[in-house]
Amino acid sequence: MALRFKRIGNAIREFFRDEITGWKPLELIWLGTATAVILAVALYSRDSIISIIAGLTGVWCVILTGKGKRSSFIFGVVNVVFYAWIAFLVPYYGEVMLNMLYYLPMNFVGFIAWRKHINKTSGEVKKQRLPLKKGIIVYLVTAAAIGGYGFVLQLMGGKLPYIDSMSTVVSVVAQVLSVKRLTEQWVLWIAVDVVTVIMWLVNFINGGENLATLAMWSVYLINAIIMFIKWNREAGRIESESKQV
Repeated sequence: MALRFKRIGNAIREFFRDEITGWKPLELIWLGTATAVILAVALYSRDSIISIIAGLTGVWCVILTGKGKRSSFIFGVVNVVFYAWIAFLVPYYGEVMLNMLYYLPMNFVGFIAWRKHINKTSGEVKKQRLPLKKGIIVYLVTAAAIGGYGFVLQLMGGKLPYIDSMSTVVSVVAQVLSVKRLTEQWVLWIAVDVVTVIMWLVNFINGGENLATLAMWSVYLINAIIMFIKWNREAGRIESESKQV
């Protein structure tokens, strides 16, 4: 029993060591700036505690994902639960189902899957990218799925069926790519973030009070652009090193 607790303790220490390793000054500045923006917007608009928690954990989740840290999935679990509640009150039921039925379990899957692929020097997950042909296939299949699901939603009488379809399908594919540590996820996250920013902006213009949620998704969009550049560069470097070996 004592040996078991010792192993658990060592695993926890190793996890925290990896999480605080490898941070660059600009990355810490971005994390602090994004946090400050969410807090300032939330306090200015007098958002609820739930909105503030959802906003902060969401921003920390996407930035830590971009950094390649497994703690992103821990913050992701907290975020999807609180965000789903906010979406339920609006109501954006599609967002509720997407978060609770898909994102929530996938955060646990990602936390486990990334464990075997951590670079011990940097404390970050090892990034990958698909060959060009495979990347194009992923995007084409995603586009076809958007069209097919959008058609189904249209037959069901849904509002803005193809926009709804895009948000859902692209989110599902992007999360799978994230678990697999693939750079192509960020292209899809950019598309999701643009659509979702518009959705929450419309809600705010129509009298909604979730300004922190709108700010959260705006930060998501900026972060996705930054992280696409970062992951593409790092994945390319790893590929070059592998060829040299």
